[in-house]
Amino acid sequence: MVKVFADGGYIYKGREIVCMAEDFSSDRVSNFLTSHGEDIVSKDEMIKNTMTYSILEAHNVSDNVKGLRLKFDALASHDITYVGIIQTARASALEQFPIPYVLTNCHNSLCAVGGTINEDDHIFGLSAAKKYGGIYVPAHQAVIHQYMREMMAKSGSMILGSDSHTRYGALGTLAIGEGGPELVKQILGKTYDIAYPKVVGIYLENKPKKGVGPQDVALSLIKEVFSKGIVKNKVLEFIGPGIFDLSVDFRSGIDVMTTETTCLSSIWMTDDKVKEYYEIHKRPDAYKEMEPKSLAYYDSIIKIDLSKIKPMIALPFHPSNVYSMEDLIANPYDVLSIAEKEANLQLEDSALKLNLVDKIVDGKIKVDQGIIAGCAGGSYENIVNAANIIKGSFVGDDYYNISVYPASQPIYMGLIKNGVIPTLMQAGANIKTAFCGPCFGAGDVPGNNTLSIRHTTRNFPSREGSKPSDGQISSVALMDALSIAATSANKGYLTPATDIDFDDYIPKYEFDDAIYNNRVYFGFSKPNKNEDLRFGPNIKDWPKMKSLSENIMLKIDSVILDSVTTTDELIPSGETSSYRSNPLKLAEFTLSRKDPGYVDRAKASKSFDLELETGYTNLPEEFKAIVDKVMDAKGINENERADFLSKTNFGSCIFALKPGDGSAREQAASCQRVLGGLANISVEYATKRYRSNLINWGMLPFTLAKGETPNFEVGDIILIEGIKEALISGESKFEALCIGKDKKEKVLLELNDLTKPEKEILLAGSLINSYQNNKDINPFSNTNSK
Repeated sequence: MVKVFADGGYIYKGREIVCMAEDFSSDRVSNFLTSHGEDIVSKDEMIKNTMTYSILEAHNVSDNVKGLRLKFDALASHDITYVGIIQTARASALEQFPIPYVLTNCHNSLCAVGGTINEDDHIFGLSAAKKYGGIYVPAHQAVIHQYMREMMAKSGSMILGSDSHTRYGALGTLAIGEGGPELVKQILGKTYDIAYPKVVGIYLENKPKKGVGPQDVALSLIKEVFSKGIVKNKVLEFIGPGIFDLSVDFRSGIDVMTTETTCLSSIWMTDDKVKEYYEIHKRPDAYKEMEPKSLAYYDSIIKIDLSKIKPMIALPFHPSNVYSMEDLIANPYDVLSIAEKEANLQLEDSALKLNLVDKIVDGKIKVDQGIIAGCAGGSYENIVNAANIIKGSFVGDDYYNISVYPASQPIYMGLIKNGVIPTLMQAGANIKTAFCGPCFGAGDVPGNNTLSIRHTTRNFPSREGSKPSDGQISSVALMDALSIAATSANKGYLTPATDIDFDDYIPKYEFDDAIYNNRVYFGFSKPNKNEDLRFGPNIKDWPKMKSLSENIMLKIDSVILDSVTTTDELIPSGETSSYRSNPLKLAEFTLSRKDPGYVDRAKASKSFDLELETGYTNLPEEFKAIVDKVMDAKGINENERADFLSKTNFGSCIFALKPGDGSAREQAASCQRVLGGLANISVEYATKRYRSNLINWGMLPFTLAKGETPNFEVGDIILIEGIKEALISGESKFEALCIGKDKKEKVLLELNDLTKPEKEILLAGSLINSYQNNKDINPFSNTNSK
């Protein structure tokens, strides 16, 4: 089904596997090239034959492809992130958007928490699009990634989005999801800096069975690679003859879920189906045929036999917790018992209990809710096939219910014209407008201890409205839309679509561009400098942040020993995102569902730092006791302490084994910074984007040196002397002293692979500060507000 060749191999024009690295023979490769009329080249030249290399090289402005400095063709943000991005860019003298920047309103468009503040953000977004020359997509028109597929993707282009699921590879666009500060850099004419990534060939062969959908393929891939980390921060290049039997919607459904493998990005070969997609969307010039050149070398190869993929399900609490539905239905008690036990261990609260086994009714699994939505599930073909399966059946009047969210208004219109919407409505499905809410907990939140099956992107423990700290547990399983429809036709009893005989005819889709032309604000290259930005009472500027001092003292304010920590646990999604435009307000929710005491501890650390500014002799006794303990441990006498402390910042620090899986939201880092955070310490970071977010907000992303054993406790103080000078001189290893209740021990920390711009940001204390060092403006005044 899915087979990994970790050592890589050689593939000819994306269609024919010549040999795997483990079977490599120079004579064999040379003979193959000669027989196909190709020049014999080195492995280094074969690396350049991937589609990835061609695209990255075309967008690189450095003279060294190993150290990429990329400029993108377009940007995209939604209403959870764009206010902060624009506010940050304003603080650095933003005048106009230099490339197309799309502001969508698909996240909190239906969330009423906080009164007017969500719509205030939307109004701000439109005023910013007018002032700086942006593209503004009003609420309910399209989810961010569907709009970008329909209107902005181009074969061979690159798009940067402030959402982790920024993936348009099926259309030939290499797209990357990052935290907002990386978009700020592009807006201000800077670059996205990264070492040339490794490239993994995803070789597809054969054809999926009827009833198997894109989520089934995606979950099979995620199951195989996530825990092994074999594609982390790499580019997935989809190749192989199996591509050409897949529709573009099917490809995009797989593609968007590649984020859950922790890869950097993805790119696919294009063909006449992609060409037709662009023609349907009235952008024929956006198409370009793309395939690897000649014989290409891939650092790893993953073969997927599509004909052997079965309907799959990802049980709580991760998209990689995958089982075949066949195994689950055959052994419901065994599988659900294991999943239940593992899920409850993640909750870390003996008073809480997720119940999965009680979903077994007369030997069958009875679920409570079905959702087909968003950038993963809300495609035209997914919804048509769901209607084909459910046609003639009905959901019933029991607890089970299903909601369907077309991913854009044009898709919604197409479904109406082709009679799909009436079929679904007659069956009892609720039809809703384009909205990302079900993915993050602002729409169709499941009931406590109910089981929701969803064709969406994630099922983390603190997502979809789940609040473990309040005793509320959402239980979400990821499935394909086809099997959700089959389950709906069976009134909530779990059923794979392969068990249903249905007509899989897909009526032709006609894209109605009048929907966007009559509602979307297209302002690129037409900035109006006289337009006033419109601020609501919740839209606040970023507080001032200190530059890095000579020495730092860190207080460990949270210790997280989960194997992986998601950004949803660092800063919850859902209704908390209503406060995304108010840094101080949003920061109050930091780690609220994982470590409710963190915020108060972090605030105390920030207060300590402010007290240090008054001098050692003026410190309150509780703070002086901490200082004395650290100074005694270092042997710094009382006469020297005032001078030492004048060169020392005190800040909060989180230790987590592997933080940052999931969302690209920079708030996971910025909220820590607002509360006085100076660093994270980890064994490793789950994603590049979270580490980048830490850096852009002036937080040192330490890792433990190899061989160091995590031994931190809440309240420990970490002292690092000479950090500023060491960073300037290029040091990557830092000897720290950890002082705790009954311990004093040395710890070796590392800061590896920092670029020069990243060092400048850390030294300045944030991306804003770094740019402000060269700008004579006041970033903290709303001079053009109404």
